[in-house]
Amino acid sequence: MSIIKIENLTKYFNSKKVLDKVNLEINEGESFLILGRSGAGKTVLLKHIIGLLKPDSGKVFVEGIDITMLSKEKLDRIRLKFGVVFQNSALFDSLTVEENVGFALYRHSDLTREQIAKEVSHYLEMVDLKGTEKLYPHELSGGMKKRVAIARAVIYRPKIIIYDEPTTGIDPISVDKIVSLINELKSKLSITTLVVTHDLNVGLKIADRCAFLLKGRIIFDGKREDLEHIKDERIIQFIRGSSFGPIKEMEV
Repeated sequence: MSIIKIENLTKYFNSKKVLDKVNLEINEGESFLILGRSGAGKTVLLKHIIGLLKPDSGKVFVEGIDITMLSKEKLDRIRLKFGVVFQNSALFDSLTVEENVGFALYRHSDLTREQIAKEVSHYLEMVDLKGTEKLYPHELSGGMKKRVAIARAVIYRPKIIIYDEPTTGIDPISVDKIVSLINELKSKLSITTLVVTHDLNVGLKIADRCAFLLKGRIIFDGKREDLEHIKDERIIQFIRGSSFGPIKEMEV
């Protein structure tokens, strides 16, 4: 059963076509990877999925509801189904870790401060950051900021979590921790996971299925294993440019 369905999605910025009749289905509970080079339209596609942009034509369905036709009030309710981990973490510099992670609960729940603090503590422990509640973002490493952002994204138990370039700007050891954490949370929380990245090495350690976006068009949509037999030279070049050997030799 698809939780997200995209039909003939097209978007222009001025005269430039950024998305060109994109069709895509993401099934409930799976990990789905959207691959593509920088500038391929990945982030624009994400913004349509969560309703931050409206298409020039086409539709986006979330749990069967066409969000392109919704009022702002109804769209805000749909957005509560999503947790988003932004490329640069997007933490609030003036707030503590506790206040950052609990932000959605302060705004969208009736929980007391004590109850929220308990929830924050639980999710920080889940991302291996127990005891960091009173720190501020400037006191954290890049990898720690990513994990705080993940805790913030999952604390109100969304049905779908989106990771936009989740390992950009962090060191290799932290990359491995983030990848393991994404897989662990998917298993623990039974959550649909959507990852957007240009890093094939990272993405294929997470994905059940993947799609390849090139110049605003989907040129591949299939299982991870299908990439072993791909004939499209454009995708082959992308794979060869990645930092590992043949896909079949890669451990997941």
